[in-house]
Amino acid sequence: MRKLWKGLGLVLLSLAAFSCVSNEKIIYLQNLEGNSSIEDGELITYEIPEYRLQYNDIIDVNVQTVEDMLQFGFNNKSTTTNGQMGNIASQSGGDVYYMTGYTVDTHGNIRLPILGDVFVQDMTLEEARTEIEQKLRTYVTSELYVKVKLGGIRYSALGEFRRPGKFVVLQDRMTIFEAIANAGDLSNIAKRDEVLLIRQYPEGTKLHHINLNDRQIIKSPFYFIQPNDQIYAEPMKVREVGAGENAAQSLSLIISTLTFAILVINTVSK
Repeated sequence: MRKLWKGLGLVLLSLAAFSCVSNEKIIYLQNLEGNSSIEDGELITYEIPEYRLQYNDIIDVNVQTVEDMLQFGFNNKSTTTNGQMGNIASQSGGDVYYMTGYTVDTHGNIRLPILGDVFVQDMTLEEARTEIEQKLRTYVTSELYVKVKLGGIRYSALGEFRRPGKFVVLQDRMTIFEAIANAGDLSNIAKRDEVLLIRQYPEGTKLHHINLNDRQIIKSPFYFIQPNDQIYAEPMKVREVGAGENAAQSLSLIISTLTFAILVINTVSK
């Protein structure tokens, strides 16, 4: 009987140890020991390289002539239609620019009305705009206004997110913390110090490990996400033993285990 109680004590002790997730493992942006500190209020400057278009990117191309501007003002005549489609897409979880934008194909081209194929791969948005405007000059002699924008930032959140999935955010720039917040934040048992970022480059794909606990991430090239990024958060060891995410869940688990063990001991001792 003594050995049984001793074994039970070891099991409960191990369970308690595994079920505890310290604050240090879940707090973002800490000044970790061994790294240079970034103090509150310190100005951090960025040198963000301009994004270059890749296969499967979707861009929005807006062309206006002087006549268009005189008739419709600075807003294109399709603005209302696009706004309605945007509302429908956001409500259904779809992607408005999949229907209205132009996709970069495997050869690096987008196919535009009248112009046909226009090569834009590995160009910045400004370079793509200039290329499209130059080709339009062949057909249009009046003044032109050409606007080229990315059709939002597409990314995927997988693993220990509270709301994992594929997302499209209609803005030009987005931090990794905004992307995480958009996916409902990470769960308490996510490994914030070993998040895997899968990023697409013109020459292929690279895998990067990032530490969200470390404040130095603000100075890293992974602070801003890029279109088609995939973010994977791996669970901690507590998931393997089935422990709770917080103290209340862990305590409930321990009490349930203890109750079950006492019933077993009482049954055996009879």
